[in-house]
Amino acid sequence: MERKKKILIINPGSTSTKIALYESDKLMINESVGHSADELKQFKNIWEQYEFRKKAILGFIEKNGIALAELDALACRGGNCKPIPGGIYKICERMIEDKKSGIYGRHPANVACLVAYDLGEELNIPVFTVDVPMTDEMSPLARYCGIPSISRKSSFHALNQKATAKKVAQGLGKKYEEINMIVVHLGGGISVGAHQKGKVVDVNNALDGDGPFSPERAGSVPTSDLVKMCFSGKYTEEEILKKLTGGGGLIAHLGTTSGIEIEQRIAAGDTKAAEVYEAMAYQVAKEVGGCAAVLEGRVDAIALTGSLVHSKTLMANLRKRISFIAPIHLVPGENEMEALGEGVMRYFNGEEGLAAYTPEEYRDEMFG
Repeated sequence: MERKKKILIINPGSTSTKIALYESDKLMINESVGHSADELKQFKNIWEQYEFRKKAILGFIEKNGIALAELDALACRGGNCKPIPGGIYKICERMIEDKKSGIYGRHPANVACLVAYDLGEELNIPVFTVDVPMTDEMSPLARYCGIPSISRKSSFHALNQKATAKKVAQGLGKKYEEINMIVVHLGGGISVGAHQKGKVVDVNNALDGDGPFSPERAGSVPTSDLVKMCFSGKYTEEEILKKLTGGGGLIAHLGTTSGIEIEQRIAAGDTKAAEVYEAMAYQVAKEVGGCAAVLEGRVDAIALTGSLVHSKTLMANLRKRISFIAPIHLVPGENEMEALGEGVMRYFNGEEGLAAYTPEEYRDEMFG
């Protein structure tokens, strides 16, 4: 009997590092190592966190008695790299260089990818990433805006969106590549993607661009008013960007990002909380309707995923506006660890080959 593959999964966030050990498709150990504000304030930038993040990962390994020599692979959430199609990638030197450049953005996952890459080099085992946030499969029409020098960019919760879509498709007895689906990720940020036969042909920029407002992001805002705010002299560039990402949305309107707290306030008679929460659902529904138009009305399913799927109030507000489009499937949680593990196992099982970050990068040992 073939030995099960041991895969160490790493998923860093701004205030935590999630780490798990999988044996093939079975989760063995899972832990979220929290990082306090006091711990993080000593670092001027994310790259100064290298040793700090490495210590958290190695601490997890030591604490749980994991034998490094028995690991078959590592996998890390993708972070910010150049726009690439969805798929399974080996983390390579060129990808690390692009992350270090900062051109495509800055996220703790960039640093964790370097930690994982270095560890993989030491152990002589492959290091994978799956469906990075910069996954770009948008159609040419989806890239246009009214200013020729600006084009719409793909930046969204690709890992969870694609894993959710594949899971729902499987439940329908179909392959992901056979159906059209709208997937809505409802977390700190909100992304709504039009999945057409295995590709996300249109999606809002969930990081710092368009779309619905979310618990901590402003989403699309009236353009002229934003321009006037930028040139008012009242705000620095950093302060404006904070209003758009991190300080916008629910936190700006209600002082919290917690769906649980907002539901409690609504139950206690807070009409302002009720209106703002429904307005967020209203904007999400408009985005879903837009994706339905992109797919020309041929929508097999709508999948709702992310932590806010646990919110009964939000789900009720969404259902009444979008249930006429297609059947709705709820997949709560941000299943990123599971999605990384599943992606690596698809490769090991010969179900999906590696995508090349650059054409000359490598030949896939398994698929040629």
